Amino acid sequence: MTNAQRTEKPAPGAPSRIVKRLLGWYDRHRRVLPWRAPAGGRADPYRVWLSEIMLQQTTVPTVGRRFQRFLERWPTVDALAAASLDEVLHEWQGLGYYARARNLHACAGTVVREHGGAFPGDEAALRVLPGVGDYTAAAIAAIAFDRKATVVDGNVERVVARLFAIETPLPAAKRAIRAAAATLTPRARPGDFAQAMMDLGAAVCTPRRPRCLACPIAGSCRARAQGAAEELPRRAARAERPTRRGVAFWMERPDGAVLLRRRPERGLLGGMMELPSTEWRDAAWDDAEARAEAPIPARLVTLPGTVRHGFTHFALELTVLLGRVRAGEPAPAGALWCPIDRLGEHALPTAMKKLVRHALSARDALPRGRLRAQAAR
Repeated sequence: MTNAQRTEKPAPGAPSRIVKRLLGWYDRHRRVLPWRAPAGGRADPYRVWLSEIMLQQTTVPTVGRRFQRFLERWPTVDALAAASLDEVLHEWQGLGYYARARNLHACAGTVVREHGGAFPGDEAALRVLPGVGDYTAAAIAAIAFDRKATVVDGNVERVVARLFAIETPLPAAKRAIRAAAATLTPRARPGDFAQAMMDLGAAVCTPRRPRCLACPIAGSCRARAQGAAEELPRRAARAERPTRRGVAFWMERPDGAVLLRRRPERGLLGGMMELPSTEWRDAAWDDAEARAEAPIPARLVTLPGTVRHGFTHFALELTVLLGRVRAGEPAPAGALWCPIDRLGEHALPTAMKKLVRHALSARDALPRGRLRAQAAR
């Protein structure tokens, strides 16, 4: 028998007993979350969908603070569909991974246009909605519609990897983990079971120092029996993140307006506003080629310092060139002039907010004489 076959065998104890114990624990210890229906209540599909999109790669405490505000502004999927993308992106600031916000808006429109404002309850129908993948479709089907669906997020992966002692490192182990989780998914109360698994991973079966003595299914856990609970799930070694480099332009008119540009809809930070910049690339930009990329011809001053920001797959380093342009200078296509005191009205991602803070600080610290001398070159 292969190692893969051994790890995919059912955990000790009948699945029905594991389900019963876990649901009993959940009925006593379930977390109170703003998107979660009260015990015995029916979940709102809109709230479930909205929370699941927000929770992708964002922590529960962060989403908890933002979910209610988002809901107050757009209490229904129809209201969200009627909003502009700019409004949604602006409200999404601080939650990161802005493609989720674009998909959120697109999905709301699809649900209104093609489903009469009601989310479908079938996994297959949910999966074709913008931004709804396998996990989100299963979560909505189980939690909002009480359909039997196997829901596997990061917390559930950890619980299942330990329960079945799956040794294969992530991400290669995902298929085996999902197959093992499917053997436990019950027909009765599948939504509660999914949330119970999530709560168990968040509160008891934690990444470090799991509280095995408080676990309702510890007697069925293979990893605990082997003394290896904290070692699982294993993870493949991560490759070192590359560094990309670029130059941003702080273009300012005499009236204090600053040039902003909208990024392309597709791609990183799609649809967000930015300070115009060069391409972000591996090689550093020399001074002459960077200046040639300026969005408006101007005398440019290199501001001291570097802005650093981390994305999932790379680190970014940006320097800033300051340019002062004449009064009445028109904005190039796809750009606009924004008064400095109204920058907060635009959807600026975190990296751009760092740039703005740096540019304002570095600009104000430059001696006026030096600024005039450099600008005259």
